[in-house]
Amino acid sequence: MLISISKQNDFHMKIILLTQYYSPEMGAPQSRLFEMLRGLKQLGVEVSVVTAMPNYPEGRIFNGYRGRFVKTEVRDGIDIIRYWLYASNSKRTLPRIFSMLSFSFTSLFSLRFCRKRKADFIIVESPPLTLAISAWLLTLFCGARLVVNVSDLWPLSALELGVISKGRFYSLLHRLEGFIYKRSASILGQSGEIVDYIKQRGNNNVYLFRNGVDFERFRGLPSSNNSDTKRKIIYAGLLGFAQGVLNICHSIDFGSKAVEFHIYGAGSEKDKIVNFIKDNPQCGIVYKGTAGRDEIPAILKQYDGALIPLTKMIYGAVPSKIYEAMAAGLPILFSGEGEGARIIRDNKLGWVSAPGNMQELSDNIDAFVNADLSDICSRGRILAETTFNRPNQVKNLLGYLENLR
Repeated sequence: MLISISKQNDFHMKIILLTQYYSPEMGAPQSRLFEMLRGLKQLGVEVSVVTAMPNYPEGRIFNGYRGRFVKTEVRDGIDIIRYWLYASNSKRTLPRIFSMLSFSFTSLFSLRFCRKRKADFIIVESPPLTLAISAWLLTLFCGARLVVNVSDLWPLSALELGVISKGRFYSLLHRLEGFIYKRSASILGQSGEIVDYIKQRGNNNVYLFRNGVDFERFRGLPSSNNSDTKRKIIYAGLLGFAQGVLNICHSIDFGSKAVEFHIYGAGSEKDKIVNFIKDNPQCGIVYKGTAGRDEIPAILKQYDGALIPLTKMIYGAVPSKIYEAMAAGLPILFSGEGEGARIIRDNKLGWVSAPGNMQELSDNIDAFVNADLSDICSRGRILAETTFNRPNQVKNLLGYLENLR
């Protein structure tokens, strides 16, 4: 049973978030973590952040942060301390591992910051898994309890993406994962699959904390009125190998389907996508640049559908774009499997195709163009306002942490 907000304020809980990714970077984890902290702060929790110098997704530390080992700042009323890392967005494994390891090491210099705040909990975002080791070490010396927020199951997701293969290194990471779980006061999983996986490994101190969406950010915004023109599909997010947007551009002739495909984002495939559009002006694809977190709700509402692709099955992954599309009232064209696909199918929120199956995706786009979308739009908005409402989930999380403390 949840305790009242007034009682929560009397306890004055203190939480430190340790994460490699945070605002002003753009991306789903950054937005999700910011909204979690903002919600906790509104409920009376004292929150602060230990994070890296912003560099994602370009793989280069942002202007204003370069050339410094540590920087403190206040953003949205939240105290933040940042540390240097080796920034890289390389596709090669070694530079990416070194980037993760570098911040896992430099974050340990936050010990004085953490001890001064006398936090009840340090919540660490995983992946990277090595950062959870840093969080565990910090808790040993500052008296806080460790909570691991698992957004991707490492090393399993790295294995599924082909980043690593089975062998000694995978076995080492697998043991490291178990070591961290056993030393955590609690583990937060962002999907039912993640929660089930962790329980199967013998850990029952796990709590389902979905990404969800803040529906109030979408309430009252004007919606698309493209009924007399071509229907418009949006993709907004990272433009990398795992999303496969470049392959979609090459494989599907949107121009011949009475539909336009509008792309927002940045990443390793951006330049190739832009060049393809320039070389193929009749392809029905438009690159619109990047969009900040605060712009996304109004932008989404100007479209008729959302394309959310994954190139491979990643066990436990449910893209946060699904929840945002619901809140915007957009039918979803999902290329993927697992829990995300089940949410869309079970709630009749759109169309699902297998990862990388361009013929299925093309057929689904045809079905989208010819469908009456009103019921799909309505179902999505209702679910975003109720079942997948992030402020409600944050309130429930606080009640859970109070009982845990």
